[in-house]
Amino acid sequence: MTLPTAKLGHGAALAVIPARGGSKGVPRKNIRLLAGRPLLEYVLGAALESKLLARVVVSSDDDEILQVARALGGEAVPLRRPPELARDETPDVPMLRHAVEAVEAADGVRFDYVVQLHATTPFLTAGDIDLAMHGLNSDAAADSTVSVCTVQGYHPVKLKRIEGDRLVPYLEGMEELTTSRRQDVEPVYKRNGGLYASRRYVVMELGRVWGDHVRPYVMPEERSLEIDSPTDFLLADLLMRHVRAGGGMG
Repeated sequence: MTLPTAKLGHGAALAVIPARGGSKGVPRKNIRLLAGRPLLEYVLGAALESKLLARVVVSSDDDEILQVARALGGEAVPLRRPPELARDETPDVPMLRHAVEAVEAADGVRFDYVVQLHATTPFLTAGDIDLAMHGLNSDAAADSTVSVCTVQGYHPVKLKRIEGDRLVPYLEGMEELTTSRRQDVEPVYKRNGGLYASRRYVVMELGRVWGDHVRPYVMPEERSLEIDSPTDFLLADLLMRHVRAGGGMG
């Protein structure tokens, strides 16, 4: 793997992959083996193969994770995160700001785009990254882009709450007079946790992960699996083994 050097528009994009050592839902998940390889390898590999990311770092407080990142991507990839920015309650923005400031100081550059990727979406591809970034760069009005996928089994029209002994819509305006078929309802999208990209000022000045004019990057359901639990990890492991055996995702 080689570090891409392509510029994005008039400036460069910094990709940050957060990888704390203290993950709770799936302990040590960032370097746990998925289909025989560290989970981190999949998204890091996609980032390093991207043509529109000038720099890629793995931000971690954990020595072992940093060693794995170095082995996978070279000396430029691992970025040690201060312990106070690696607590369970630490929000994303301070972690991203630390990465931007540290890499800009080390490299003597200024990034115009900040991209957050997650190891927990291992089916994200370099093509996804580049298409999302191209869309953001080509839209002068947009300040950010977020990856999403369509909601299938949990469409809002099917969500209910119970009032006394009555079943009523959870959301106002989402009444069902009879059973709803997927093809009859308006598509709904959810963040799939794969990619958040913003112009620099959104993170550094506004203190947000995405801004007010967000472009959607719609990913297919099969590449949107997000690992939040041991069950998710088992499913992702089965799917990845299937893909690597030539089975495909379609």
